[in-house]
Amino acid sequence: MGEVVNVLVAVAVVVLVVRWATSGSKESSDAPSPSAALGFRPKNVTPEMVETVHSMFPDIPRDNIRYDLLRTGSVEVTSNKLLERGFLPAPPPAYYTIYPRTAEPSAPAQAASSNNANAAAGSSKPKKSENLLTRYNLESRATGISIGAAPEEVGGKAVWEDSPEKREAALRERKARMILAARERLLAQQAKAKEEAGASSA
Repeated sequence: MGEVVNVLVAVAVVVLVVRWATSGSKESSDAPSPSAALGFRPKNVTPEMVETVHSMFPDIPRDNIRYDLLRTGSVEVTSNKLLERGFLPAPPPAYYTIYPRTAEPSAPAQAASSNNANAAAGSSKPKKSENLLTRYNLESRATGISIGAAPEEVGGKAVWEDSPEKREAALRERKARMILAARERLLAQQAKAKEEAGASSA
């Protein structure tokens, strides 16, 4: 009789251990793997990679940058995409189940400080209409771009620089050249419209 009880207890213990082990594996298997959730095998992305791209393109959300870096695994490829398209697609909802949404605390703080600075400046002196030339300090270069230059020539060929500072400076220079070229084209269009208006009135 005692042996039967011992066998029953042993069987009960084994059943409980097996149930506990299988329930733990089921719970762990319920969580989707990153590859299954995203639809591709994500590359290894470090916070430094995200920060490098975000420093060059501060208007692009960090989640968009990280999602593209998970696909490409390369800061250079992601930056070239941004230069060509001007944006990065937003990650799908499944992305946020694996990577929690990152808060961007610096943007509201910068916006608030710039708004306060603008309000203080506006109260101390009369408002002056600000254009792109004054915003980017390009008044001294306002006549340096030829009107007939093609947009590709104006922006220049994108060259990948070694350091983030050089890349930022190159992007700033391309932006300045494009603004100046657009201004020259606008002035040419205005001059042409004046000539046509003068000819039609005569």
